[in-house]
Amino acid sequence: MGSTQPEFKNPATASLLELAKARRTYYGLKSESPISDDAIESIVQDAVLHVPSSFNTQTSRVVLLLKEEHEKVWDIAISVMEGLVAAGQIPQEMFESQTKPKLSAFRAAYGTVLFFVDFESLDPIKEKFPMYAAKFDPFAVESNAMSQYLVWTALQSEGFGANLQHYSPLIDEQIQKTWNLPASWKLDAQLVFGTPTGEPGEKTFLPLEDRFKVFGK
Repeated sequence: MGSTQPEFKNPATASLLELAKARRTYYGLKSESPISDDAIESIVQDAVLHVPSSFNTQTSRVVLLLKEEHEKVWDIAISVMEGLVAAGQIPQEMFESQTKPKLSAFRAAYGTVLFFVDFESLDPIKEKFPMYAAKFDPFAVESNAMSQYLVWTALQSEGFGANLQHYSPLIDEQIQKTWNLPASWKLDAQLVFGTPTGEPGEKTFLPLEDRFKVFGK
């Protein structure tokens, strides 16, 4: 399957696929940036504007947090986890040896991109197309995931490392209060990024023949 190197009409296609292959999860990050904050902002803005959504509903909402503002996210997460320890829901030893070091590592990065979905904005389209009403929420999550992937890949292309986290619903209330965000914005994921301090772990793949088929070639 695909053993020969294809020839693309547009050289940018090969570059795009190489970026996809290079994107990895980096956990060792430091609070340094290889590009300007304006360049980071431009990447995130372009994702917000140009990632597709079903029926052009544009349900994704994104918040970019840098430096001290980024650190607040993980201070919130640490505080919430400490509360769970105090309530007996998380063992103290696990928190000290695993959870807190991991959250502290996220805090040591340069920035966090918060990805939200505004499900309430779908009410009019659900009324207009009741046959598809149950599908619009999953479609919105899919669009949000595309935004996450594009931002992640673009940031890595510029020299960042990143990892994607999901601490909802534990941190949602404090996130909304801290940055005075609309209640209709539902947090979906947190992309942590910074300058890598090491290499990513090994990535393994299931057999392609079990995951891909082509017909009509």
